[in-house]
Amino acid sequence: MTVNVADIDLSQIPFWALPQQERADAFRRLRELERPVFTKENRVPFVGHGPGYYALVRHADVSEASRNAGVFSSEPTANSIVDMPRWMAVYFGSMINMDDPRHARLRRIVSRAFTPRILSKMEEDLQRAATRIVDEAVAEGSGDFVTQIAARLPVQVICDMMGIPPKFHGRVLRATNIILGNADPEYTGIEPEFKRWNVARGLVKLMGAGRELNHLAARLGRTRRGNSTGDLTSLLVNGEESLTPQELGSFFILLVVAGSETTRNAISHGLKLLTDHPEQRALLLEDFEGRIGGAVEEIIRYSTPVIQFRRTLTRDHSMNGMDYRKGDKVLLFYNSANRDEAVFTDPDAFDITRHPNPHVGFGGPGPHYCLGAHLARREITVMFRELFTRLPEIRSTGEPDYLLSNFINGIKHLPYTT
Repeated sequence: MTVNVADIDLSQIPFWALPQQERADAFRRLRELERPVFTKENRVPFVGHGPGYYALVRHADVSEASRNAGVFSSEPTANSIVDMPRWMAVYFGSMINMDDPRHARLRRIVSRAFTPRILSKMEEDLQRAATRIVDEAVAEGSGDFVTQIAARLPVQVICDMMGIPPKFHGRVLRATNIILGNADPEYTGIEPEFKRWNVARGLVKLMGAGRELNHLAARLGRTRRGNSTGDLTSLLVNGEESLTPQELGSFFILLVVAGSETTRNAISHGLKLLTDHPEQRALLLEDFEGRIGGAVEEIIRYSTPVIQFRRTLTRDHSMNGMDYRKGDKVLLFYNSANRDEAVFTDPDAFDITRHPNPHVGFGGPGPHYCLGAHLARREITVMFRELFTRLPEIRSTGEPDYLLSNFINGIKHLPYTT
């Protein structure tokens, strides 16, 4: 089905409910236009709305805007189309919504968790978690790949990193689902039509989930301050530079939501892609260690788990033939940039040997490139190594149940067999 450009409204929920191929076709049509389209915003209860935003859909535009943080600002917010009010920013106003010097300070502190030495030490923990998850999946038998396998590894890893006790892991996963699935009725119990009452109820649930995660991390931080136990929370609240309880809570939400969901969905999309492309699966299994690196990059490019982030112009600026004004909003559509024909040969083909592969699946180049990208790559690698070593015949057996979202390209359920 060919999508008419005049019918493309990126602000409307029905667009994001379209089949994946129809959405890809719509973004292809947008890339063919001379200039980025301008899309009006929806009015959000208790929050308001702005005039709208320009959709940056080409790889060159997304990359340039990502590099030029002085013009394309992450403030006042990067993870919300509407300006985030203070009562929301308390929970969701993490460093992802900041520019330097505030962003640089927080990134410097939290980067302690992602040094090569620490990531190397985590390898054994990752392997143990993957082994335990696959042990339980084998005992349970074929079923839902997402709930039995893909969703469990990143939550366990991040909660273990932070020192969150296992009894809270289920609560963390449920709250994460609500935050990222805020338009999806399965996670919220609210119908997806963009009606004032439905949106208001969704915001209430969103705030409840954010508060739960924020308070969980902040309470843990208070117990670790001056009483280090060697976990990430202890590392972040002690030392010459440390996070305040509010900063720690916001960082935990960012870590568990962005980190957990990116990895979870990459693993889920990966099984589906390797099932649908048996020749690529055969290539991978022929030389797993030699090809898994390229396979991970191609899974991230092809699926692009994080669809978009916002930037706001700090001054008038011209870019690639388009004039922007101070205060304009732009959305960086990573999913579209990762299928840009100007950069990727045969971009709709899934090819684990693709080289080079300059995707922006972890964000574009610049100060906001994903701090946990190396951890995500390790998690995906460890899980697929464990799966294909112990369950070499594992494959999906049906169509995914996709998350209804304009922010995360998520899979809620995926039937599989071994």
